[in-house]
Amino acid sequence: LDYLKNKPVDLEYFRSKPQWKNSLADDLGPDFEVLSPWMPNASNAQFNEWKILFERIIGLLNDEAIFLGHSLGAIFLVKYFSENNYSKRVKAALLIGAPFDNDGGKEKLASFCLARSLDNFARQCRQIYLFHSEDDSVVPFVQLAKYQSALPGAQAMIFKDRGHFNGESFPELVDLIKKLSTQN
Repeated sequence: LDYLKNKPVDLEYFRSKPQWKNSLADDLGPDFEVLSPWMPNASNAQFNEWKILFERIIGLLNDEAIFLGHSLGAIFLVKYFSENNYSKRVKAALLIGAPFDNDGGKEKLASFCLARSLDNFARQCRQIYLFHSEDDSVVPFVQLAKYQSALPGAQAMIFKDRGHFNGESFPELVDLIKKLSTQN
């Protein structure tokens, strides 16, 4: 409740803007099935609530799924796969603007704080990509280095001017997903 009472708000925050998340399925084309669940209580997110919905969804997936998370959704994936064993093969995890800890970020992670080791996440996700922009005003750029240290096999995709990746298009992401889908 303190977060909701004290979070700075302005009119721009509430204006509808086109975002890549809304057009990802169209950008990928008919050969891809894109699931974009809206996680519960986004303004007061709780890991255990998201976990319940996520586990209902992943039971429906096939092997070789590509998991994509943005911001809190990215750290959710890391925490989930660090703390749980998934019975299917994960082709890749794409983490976009992912917070690692509470150091310097605008929003506190509360129940999304990570375990000490991310080894189980790395073991289950064969390929890991970290997308971060140097000018991210929500998740400081230094958070990327923490992921790189904890996940030395991850590939970093660094941008200079994408902010928190809330733009209208994300062609590099589309290209990567298409490339990953053709790999064995």
